[in-house]
This record gives sequence, structure tokens and C-alpha cells, in this order.
Amino acid sequence: MMDGDDNLAAQPPVWTRDEVQSPCVQICVVHPEARICTGCLRSIDEITRWSRMTDDERAMIMDGLPSRAVLLRQRRGGRAARLGRAD
Repeated sequence: MMDGDDNLAAQPPVWTRDEVQSPCVQICVVHPEARICTGCLRSIDEITRWSRMTDDERAMIMDGLPSRAVLLRQRRGGRAARLGRAD
């Protein structure tokens, strides 16, 4: 006799997707200078077109996302930049 957990584990998943998954982490804030989402690192255009892109387009974007993180770590200059000084 099988208990309920064993029976569920033996069943195949109801539905699976073969396509490249979205990198969205539900932190949707666009960086004012880099113009990319601070959560997933995609541009607004990439986010908007994601559902209509091919798997190859999505994969290419996914491959490039890690290199975009540095755009969010750059300092903007603080007080010296606001005052137009470089001291």
C-alpha cells in the first residue's frame, strides 16, 4: 500500500516549459542612469518584448545579464559631484 506522498512523487509534472525562463525577481525598479531594472538587469525594451522573443534571443540576453551588474555599482559622485567639484 502506498501513502499519498509516494503516489504524488510517481506522477509526472502537470506542465513543463522548455523555453528560457524570465530572470525577473519581482524587484521592478529602473535605475535612473543605467536605464535597466535593478532586479533582473534587463532594459525596459527587453522586459516588454520578453514574451515575444525567441529562445535564442532570450538566451543571448540571459548570457549578458551578469556583466550589467557593474552598471548599478558605480558611484555617482556624491556631494562633490552635486557641487561640481572633484575634491
